[in-house]
Amino acid sequence: MHKSYRSTCPATNKFLKKRWDDKYYSDHRILVRDAQPCVDARPPQTFLHLHMKYKKYQLEEEHRAIIERDNRILLEKVSHIMKTKGSVDSHHQYELKSLNQGKRRQELLKVSKENANIMKRLIQQKLDINRENWKDNWAKNSVYFDNIAKYDIDWFISKPSGRQLNNEKSLSKRSQSLPREDKKIQLDSLNKNENEEKSNMENNK
Repeated sequence: MHKSYRSTCPATNKFLKKRWDDKYYSDHRILVRDAQPCVDARPPQTFLHLHMKYKKYQLEEEHRAIIERDNRILLEKVSHIMKTKGSVDSHHQYELKSLNQGKRRQELLKVSKENANIMKRLIQQKLDINRENWKDNWAKNSVYFDNIAKYDIDWFISKPSGRQLNNEKSLSKRSQSLPREDKKIQLDSLNKNENEEKSNMENNK
């Protein structure tokens, strides 16, 4: 085998060269196998207290112990009530008290005094308006209006015309000379004429 071995470097004895190369290679493989990495690629270290949370378990146990103690006390009370007649003593002499009672009383007195002062001032205040002066001024103004106005104030009230007045006068004179029955007939005719004139006036409007 050593005769067919070809070394990278020239050698006088191929047998020894092959043995030396094999030994160097085996040593190299051992070094490669035992070599340590420069980068730490191992997983991080796990801490037990981050997963277990002992404080939480402790609080749960304490809470459970408190519940068990309360249940035991309640069970003892219920058993005592079942064995005996049971009585409830709910009478007490507690009186309701307010920590802000004095302050609220002072504020109430202050507000009541202010209201009394305002009421007193309102009662003592005299009126600045005189109704009698208003009436006198209105009477004067109405006189001025009558003097300035073109038409009378009661222009919208219908008044009898001159013909109606003459007819009424003539009829009144005749009625004095006529008997009672004729007077009634004449009055009826007058009323009819007045009604007809009123209806005509309304139609014209």
